[in-house]
Amino acid sequence: MSTEKPMTQGESIEDVERATGSSSSDGEPEFDENAVKALVRKQDLRILPLSAFIYLLCYLDRSNIGNAKVLNENEGNDLLTETKMSNYQYIIALMVFLIAYAIFEVPSNYLLKKLKPNRWIAFLMFSWGAITIGLGGARNFGQVTGIRFLLGVIEAGLFPGLVYYLTFWYRVSERSLRVALILASATLAGAFGGAIAYGVGFMNGAQGLSAWRWLFIIEGAPSCASAIIVWFILPDYPETVAWLTDEERELAKERLKHEGSKGNAAAMTWADIKGVLTDWRLCGHYAIYFGISTPFSSLSLFTPSITAGLGYENLQAQLMTVPPYAVAYVVTLAVSWSADHFNARGLHSATFSFIGAMGFLASAVLPVDAYLHRYGCLIVACSGAFSCIPPLLGWLSSNIDSTGAAGLAIALNISFGAPGQIVGVWIYKANEKARGYPTGHWTNAALLLFVCVGCVLLHLYYVFANRKRRALGETKAYAY
Repeated sequence: MSTEKPMTQGESIEDVERATGSSSSDGEPEFDENAVKALVRKQDLRILPLSAFIYLLCYLDRSNIGNAKVLNENEGNDLLTETKMSNYQYIIALMVFLIAYAIFEVPSNYLLKKLKPNRWIAFLMFSWGAITIGLGGARNFGQVTGIRFLLGVIEAGLFPGLVYYLTFWYRVSERSLRVALILASATLAGAFGGAIAYGVGFMNGAQGLSAWRWLFIIEGAPSCASAIIVWFILPDYPETVAWLTDEERELAKERLKHEGSKGNAAAMTWADIKGVLTDWRLCGHYAIYFGISTPFSSLSLFTPSITAGLGYENLQAQLMTVPPYAVAYVVTLAVSWSADHFNARGLHSATFSFIGAMGFLASAVLPVDAYLHRYGCLIVACSGAFSCIPPLLGWLSSNIDSTGAAGLAIALNISFGAPGQIVGVWIYKANEKARGYPTGHWTNAALLLFVCVGCVLLHLYYVFANRKRRALGETKAYAY
C-alpha cells in the first residue's frame, strides 16, 4: 500500500521520510518490520563476514611492508638491509603503490559492475595474494618498487568496490555501520599483523629465508586460497541470488527502489559521469577524504616504527602495535552505529577527527621520553582517525542518486584520498625517531582539524539545502 504524508509546519524532511519510509515524492510502500529485519539479517550473514574477511586479507598484504621494515632489524635481517635500500628508496616504494592505487580505482569499480562482484573481487584477491608472495623474493630496490606498483594496481579496486557493492544491498541508513564493519577489519589486520610479525620473527633463517620474506609468503597465501571461495559464495545482487525467496527478493528490490544501486542497471552512463564531475558539493566530500587519508596511510605503514620510537625494540615493537588497533576496532564500530542511528554522519566524523587530532597534537608536544603517555596518545589518535572514515563514506554514498553515479563518485572520492596517502608516506621521517617523529604528528593533527572543520561546513550546507527543498515542497532530502 502506498502512502504519502504531507509536510506540516515545523516538520523536517527527515520526519516525513521516517513516517513514510520514503525519500521520494511519489511515495513508497510501507514494509512489514519483521520481514525487513529478517531480510537484512539474512543479507548480513551472507555478506558482511565475508566482505570483512576479504578486506582484512587485503589490508594485511598492503601494510605488512611496515612490519618487514623493522622485523629483525637488530640482526641485520630486515627488508631494507637485505635489499640494500635506503629510507628514501623505501618511501619511494611506498609512494608508487599509492600512485597506482589512485589511477586504477575508477576503472576497477566499472569492471566490478560489468563483470559481477564475485568474479572481479575473486580475481583481485588471487592476484594481490600472488603479488605479495612474490614480494618475499625481492632482492633490490627496483624489484620491491615494481612489485609494490603492481600491488597498488590490483588492490585499488577492493575498498571502493566493497563500498559500492553495499549500495546494491542496503539502504542509506544501514550503510555506515556496515562500511565500518568492513573497514574496521583494517584495524583488526593491524592488530593481527603485529602479532603475526612477532611470531614470524622467530622464523628468521628457517629454510634459509629471513623472517621478513616468510612474512610476505605467509600473509599472501591465504588471499590466493580464499579467492576460490569468494568466486563461488560471494552474492552478486538481490535480483540474482538463489538464497532469497521470491517474496524476499521483491522486498529487497522495493526497499532499494529510491536509495540503492540496481544490479540490472547500466554500469555507467555519460549522464552519470557528467553529473558527478559537475556536482561541486561532491568536491567537499573529496577534500575531506583527502584530509583523513594522510593519518590513515601513515598509521597503516608506520605504527611499527612509531612504537619502536617509544622505547620498544625489535619484536616487542611489533607486539605493541596490537593495542592501538584493537581499541580503534571497538571505537570504529560504536561510532558508525551511532552515526547511522542518529542520522548524523558528518557530525560524528567531525567529533572523532577532532579527538584524533588531539591525540596527535599531544604526541607532538609531550617530552620525547614520556613513552607511556605518548603511547596512550597513539591509541587515542588511532581511534579518532579510523573511526571517522566509515561515516564519511556512508555520508557520500547516501547523497548519490543513481547506480552508475554512485560507483563513480565513491571511486573518485577514494582516488582523491590517494594524494593524501602519498603525503602520509613522507611525514614520519627516519631521522626524527629520537625526537618522537614531530613532523608526522603535527601534520596529522593539522589535517584532522581540517577534516573536522570541513565536516561541520558540509553539514551546514546540507541543513540549508534541505530547508530550501522543504520550502519548495520537496520531500527528498540530503542525508546528514
